[in-house]
Amino acid sequence: MDSLVQYVQNKYVAKKEFPDFAAGDTITVFQEISEGGKTRVQFFRGVVLQRRGSGSTETFTIRKMSGEIGVERIIPVNMPSIQKIEVNKRGKVRRARIFYFRQLRGKKARIKEA
Repeated sequence: MDSLVQYVQNKYVAKKEFPDFAAGDTITVFQEISEGGKTRVQFFRGVVLQRRGSGSTETFTIRKMSGEIGVERIIPVNMPSIQKIEVNKRGKVRRARIFYFRQLRGKKARIKEA
């Protein structure tokens, strides 16, 4: 059964080429939003907390600060509305999932560049 699912995913799911990024990197995701009859491109810039899954079910979590409030978004890699992904900064972290980043504020929330 697993091989059948993998066959269908490999055959019919369209894969996009994006730059390599990992936890700790600051990226910008350009996503197409449709409101009514109009479409526009909206970007979301933040720090990658994790990458999860593999193949067509892979997702990544981005966190940004909007004033004093933290906003997180979980985005599937194969989402059709994603236009492009830009890597703004490469971060140097020692873990694959940096959930401790949620509790950090101010200068402690800085990530060293790689």
